[in-house]
Amino acid sequence: VQLQASGGGLVQPGGSLRLSCAASGSIFSIGAISWYRQAPGKQRELVGITSGRSTSYADALKGRFTISRDNANNTVYLQMNSLKPEDTAVYYCYVVIRSTAWGDWRNYWGQGTQVTVSS
Repeated sequence: VQLQASGGGLVQPGGSLRLSCAASGSIFSIGAISWYRQAPGKQRELVGITSGRSTSYADALKGRFTISRDNANNTVYLQMNSLKPEDTAVYYCYVVIRSTAWGDWRNYWGQGTQVTVSS
């Protein structure tokens, strides 16, 4: 299983970006999906997590960021609105996947995509 993240880039403050994380390989089912971010010189932090039944976000990001999923295409998204310079970071998807009906759930990291918010 591989996760390919995309959608990052340079955006002005107040702008929007949608990050994608496409899973490929042997996939039977996708479980919980998380997005993390890591700013320069800081620890990686949780942006949000969705299990399909519920979704939660870091308090500072509520109302601006939205996690969604396209099960048919094994793709997860992070919609980011009203971006601020402090949102600048490398964003990572973290997905729990089961490769077969009888297999174990395993965790996978995407390779990260850079988001820079600057005028």
